[in-house]
Amino acid sequence: MTRADVATEPIRLLDADGSLVETDENAEWRELAAQLGTADRLAMHGEMLRTRRFDIEAGHLQRQGKLGLWVPSIGQEGAQVGAAWASRDQDTLFPSYREHLLALHRGVDMLQIIDIFRGAVHGGWDPLETRGMRIYSLVIATHALHATGYAMGIRFDGKCGTGDPSTDEAVMAFYGDGAASQGDASEGLVFAASYDAPVVFFVQNNKWAISVPSTRQSRFPLHERARGFGLDAAWVDGNDPLASFAVTRRMLDAARQGRPGYVEADTYRMGAHTTSDDPTRYRPSEEEESWRRRDPIARLAAHLRELGVDDATLAEQDREATELAADMRRRTLEAGSAASDDIFDHVYSEPHPLMLEQKRALAEFEAGFGGEA
Repeated sequence: MTRADVATEPIRLLDADGSLVETDENAEWRELAAQLGTADRLAMHGEMLRTRRFDIEAGHLQRQGKLGLWVPSIGQEGAQVGAAWASRDQDTLFPSYREHLLALHRGVDMLQIIDIFRGAVHGGWDPLETRGMRIYSLVIATHALHATGYAMGIRFDGKCGTGDPSTDEAVMAFYGDGAASQGDASEGLVFAASYDAPVVFFVQNNKWAISVPSTRQSRFPLHERARGFGLDAAWVDGNDPLASFAVTRRMLDAARQGRPGYVEADTYRMGAHTTSDDPTRYRPSEEEESWRRRDPIARLAAHLRELGVDDATLAEQDREATELAADMRRRTLEAGSAASDDIFDHVYSEPHPLMLEQKRALAEFEAGFGGEA
């Protein structure tokens, strides 16, 4: 394959102004997107708004010293909402640490996400209570292996491959272009292809691995790299929720039949990598402004207006999102701190002598501060 063979445009169903893109090339994707009625598309818009308002409020809390760190996802909501709606209830999702919309879609409470970044929990939530949403992975790309292993287990247990997408299980792993450069990510692709694991790797190429541009990380598109491992792969406009849904739905249903897939979502991180980062030191403002004009929320809102949804309905969604974010802020400010010795309680399933001794030693150490620790 030469560079001339590589696609020059990602799969797209909505232009930046919200108008439909209807070409011979995207006919099959339009047919898949037709599974989403107007009510579904409106609900997707609401999820993006809620995530954006939550995200902004969490950033404010960090700046005010209530969180140790915050990882924004502003600009990437379109890719995530399409993938969220493409997944089925029986599917298991392995996120990195920026998949706030996916977590909220699967039933994670806003405060459960906040608790991770304020140091109030030592892991996250119970995946069994959140429709298969695994906890955030802060170690870059390790969960690509976890997702692949879990998918291999599904295949060995006969929970896929029956031909019924309503019951066959599949797995998704979410990470960014920077994680795609890690060895664990490549090993995940090797094992997925070798064992026909029912897994889809959803890579949000937001153009920057902190300060390193994706063009420096890979001289060839990431989706083409995945094909070299033997996976089905697609390149989609990640700021187009309908295209993200259509491509991911087809990839997931193929994975259920033993054809692992890879989706490269072309998107952009509008904010900093984390609140400890200053993107103005390495990223031109003209680039940010160019991507701001492709905002996925504004794009879907324009499309909804074309479908007859009035501004009052969209404004009500915005009001609801603002109220939910304000409620999250109130609950965060009212929340107490976790006990410092909680860290010892969940290392092993049963009491362990070493953990008990360490817990005792910490209590003795803290007692030495006279109640001020």
